Amino acid sequence: MNLTQNYDSYTEENHQVWKILYKRQFENLPSKAIPEFFEGLQKVNFKPDQIPDFNEVNARLKPLTGFEVVAAPGIVDDALFFGLIANKKFPATVWIRRMEQLDYLEEPDMFHDVFGHVPLLTIPVYCQFLAELSQLALEHVDRPEIVDRLTRIYWYTIEFGLFKRPEGDVRIYGAGILSSVGESNLSVSPESVKHGFDVQHILETSYIKETYQSQYFYINSFDELLHSLPQLKTAIEKLREELVPAS
Repeated sequence: MNLTQNYDSYTEENHQVWKILYKRQFENLPSKAIPEFFEGLQKVNFKPDQIPDFNEVNARLKPLTGFEVVAAPGIVDDALFFGLIANKKFPATVWIRRMEQLDYLEEPDMFHDVFGHVPLLTIPVYCQFLAELSQLALEHVDRPEIVDRLTRIYWYTIEFGLFKRPEGDVRIYGAGILSSVGESNLSVSPESVKHGFDVQHILETSYIKETYQSQYFYINSFDELLHSLPQLKTAIEKLREELVPAS
């Protein structure tokens, strides 16, 4: 994958779309997102009026956690996706939605990938969990049914995870929620179904791509994610033995 971010190719409309989306979520999230998200925005020096330059982002990000952002054409296959992340390279799309797509987009664009994911990549324990989860998926990439189960863990944590604070309130850390004004409002509201983080429960729970999630899982700390990995590995090995061998 040799794609690069051709920064000079972004149009005035591209930057304007970023500005509208950034401003909307920056104003919407203070009472909904974890404080670490806003700290991450500052650490990578995101600005509301211009699309981030990956080279500048990586100069700030890599010294913090070893992670860097690499340009991707869009959704990539599982082997490439998990292989990159296991090696601390986060694939991010380089295109951004059009003005008429501000409220809905079928596939992730740069705003989701960059605004939603990158600020959390400044958190060491989060990054360790992400890299080790991806390494585990990579080890089972020959078994799509196993990768599908591991993708559920990724989905309900990295993409759509919630965080229950000691004060009792629930905040957002999942990138799919952080980048969506509608889902960021729904996920923390009393109307949404919230479960405590449980590896087996998540492995048995399908996820939704087309609409908002019907349920969410919350953690109490990022250490909880990291400490769940031995249990996850055991569950996956058991599942691999139970499932019919690949032909």
